[in-house]
Amino acid sequence: MQMRTLIALAGFALLLTGCRNETASFIAGDSDRAITLELNKPYPWSDWDLELIVRNHPDCQRRHPLKATADESPKVELYTPEPYVFIVRQNKRWYVTDSRTCQFQAFKEPPPVPGDLVGTFQEKGGKYRFAKAP
Repeated sequence: MQMRTLIALAGFALLLTGCRNETASFIAGDSDRAITLELNKPYPWSDWDLELIVRNHPDCQRRHPLKATADESPKVELYTPEPYVFIVRQNKRWYVTDSRTCQFQAFKEPPPVPGDLVGTFQEKGGKYRFAKAP
């Protein structure tokens, strides 16, 4: 009986080794505003679940789900067409968020001019980070 329990626990531990939960943040101007990308992969065989967290302390903070992806290393670009407004690109999907109100909306069609590239949420050195555009 104990051998079965040990084998079951070892198998369960192996299943969990592929689980990952990571975050990367961009501080938008002052320290009260931030955009965070949270990535969660509950099982080795599952897709990445992505959420964008928009924060304007103390007025609002909201989580917005992005489309799950099977990409091994998901990459999300952040653009700004005007102050406090950010355009988010995840592969072929485009979103807009306003850091003043924490509102979020998906574009039906890609925006013709998304604004200046602020940076990219991507994996570097085995960790997800926000890399500012040059």
